[in-house]
Amino acid sequence: MAELVREIMIDATPETIWPFLTETGKHVEWDGTVAEIDPRPGGIYRVLVAGSYQAAGEFVEVVANEKVVFTFGWDQPGNPIGPGSTRVEITLHPEGDKTRLRLVQSGLPQEAVKDHSSGWDHYIGRLAVAAAGGDPGPDKGPGQG
Repeated sequence: MAELVREIMIDATPETIWPFLTETGKHVEWDGTVAEIDPRPGGIYRVLVAGSYQAAGEFVEVVANEKVVFTFGWDQPGNPIGPGSTRVEITLHPEGDKTRLRLVQSGLPQEAVKDHSSGWDHYIGRLAVAAAGGDPGPDKGPGQG
């Protein structure tokens, strides 16, 4: 299994970014059209990505304004990355009045790394826009604008 790592600098504090990771209404501003999020260990993580792709897992670790860890996979027939089969860790590192967000997804099949890398690049870019007070627009998915 493989691991992908993505980092981005966001023009916002961890306290500003945190609700976008843990509150349903804020989450769908950057990722998903529908979400069910219960940010506590064992709590549900379900996000309908781009209105078509159901991501599913559960929260493993939640440290306010610092780190969120959840399992992740696709709740779709035939998808080799089933619900909860990978692990996503997002950490927030303050740097002055900005934050370095680091995302690590582990447990991916090697052949899925490229697609998930471009997907996360798209979505953490949208998160950076939303957390800085901008409007990333509706979630149409990577490569769809």
